[in-house]
Amino acid sequence: MKVLTLNPPFLPKFSREQRSPAVTKSGTLYYPMWLSYATGVLEEDGFDVKLVDAPAQGQGIQDIMQFVKYFGPDLVVLDTSTPSIHNDVKVAARLKEILPSCITTLVGPHVSALPEETLKLDPAINVIARGEYDYTVRDLARAVERGRDFDQVEGISFRRNGHVLRTPDRPHIDDLDKLPLVSRVYHKHLNVRDYFYAICQYPEVTIITGRGCPHRCTYCVYPQVFQGRRYRARSAENVVDEFQYIAENFPFVKEVFIEDDTFTVDRRRCRQICEMLIEAKNKISWTANARADVDLETLRMMKAAGCRLLCVGVESGNQSILNNIKKGLSLKRITKFFEDAKKAGVLVHGCFLVGNRGENRRTLEETLDFSKALNPDTAQFFPLMVYPGTEAYNWAKGENLILTEDFSKWVTEEGLHNCVVELPGLSNADLVAFCDRARREFYLRPKYFISKSMQVLRHPSELKRTAKSMKTFFKYLLRGTFPEAESSCACPQAKPGANVGEACH
Repeated sequence: MKVLTLNPPFLPKFSREQRSPAVTKSGTLYYPMWLSYATGVLEEDGFDVKLVDAPAQGQGIQDIMQFVKYFGPDLVVLDTSTPSIHNDVKVAARLKEILPSCITTLVGPHVSALPEETLKLDPAINVIARGEYDYTVRDLARAVERGRDFDQVEGISFRRNGHVLRTPDRPHIDDLDKLPLVSRVYHKHLNVRDYFYAICQYPEVTIITGRGCPHRCTYCVYPQVFQGRRYRARSAENVVDEFQYIAENFPFVKEVFIEDDTFTVDRRRCRQICEMLIEAKNKISWTANARADVDLETLRMMKAAGCRLLCVGVESGNQSILNNIKKGLSLKRITKFFEDAKKAGVLVHGCFLVGNRGENRRTLEETLDFSKALNPDTAQFFPLMVYPGTEAYNWAKGENLILTEDFSKWVTEEGLHNCVVELPGLSNADLVAFCDRARREFYLRPKYFISKSMQVLRHPSELKRTAKSMKTFFKYLLRGTFPEAESSCACPQAKPGANVGEACH
């Protein structure tokens, strides 16, 4: 039986599988990670599978229609996101016109949070696979192949005789070592040079070593609607095996990006992986997501094992706001982490999030001052993006702070993030204008120019990464997101759905 796993066409270079989907200002384009894992699971079960990433490959709807006519899949699994959901449903409907008998299935955080609502958008949608869907789509494919009903497939919502039915939730996967190496799927189906992550050396390969996150941040979508709060991890041996596979099969790759929500959750396991990478004489540098609480000893071991940079969420320079969003970190601990990272020689990319509960003009300036004091290698400033199923979304909706319920307005016409939240005394345009100004003030400091120039001189390999990301980034750095609406933090009030936004990553 034939299965098509599809990252559907939308806007050019639309990065659908990042936590905050959009076209990015830095040129970042994520791998279709979760779709790739599901592809590998289906292939191991004997299905004839094609993985197509339309945004990465520059394919439009007509290209996909032609391929579908040629391949003739019995099951199509389409990735989705909040801002592209109406587009994604339309793509599924077009596929159904060509192949009326194929089963169309939508996956991703958005449809996991709103499965019944999504099914009602168009009768062409047959199934929603909720949450972690690797084995869900495999079991669905088995049911389709054998002509069986879908009642016994855990973790799906589907339509039957005009009614929407829901099967029990599928338990999260405990033994992640049983999943295929995602880099093997990339090797067979994708061109790794199509993907770019601005904080990584190019080209890079993205992998996942653990799923779920035990921390309680109110805004983070994956733990709340997709993979849960319980941390599950691959064995250190399995992770090191994938590093070796990448080294052997992608000799031109400069870096591995570990895209776990928080790679350093289990400090003992983190150090074990580092020890094994050192023993294996690993030559590939790597970057990972982490919390700003890693101790100096672990940071030094990570550096020795090839860690070049950590991506951390600082979010705010105000302790009350950190408490409001359940960050679970103090400003003092964050500061200590940055000091220790510098001692260990590990670069840090700092993420700053504004527009949270309790934000005002004073706290905005505290965040900007804190970013300069921490002085990470790179920084991003973006307004709160609220996604269905998260505490942040429920809070903003409950307080009537969301300007529009039209999910297509979550991005601008260009595909950039669109701020749809406004606070008392701070409009969405105010938040965007602050992010534009904060970005300029951070990057255009003489201190930053000097330190970045010295870094490139000491490490010429950083030049390619910096130049590639700055190619598009500087356009937005100098002009702002929407120059016609930007003069100071006191921008005019934006109307619901107005095109104002800021890119994450």
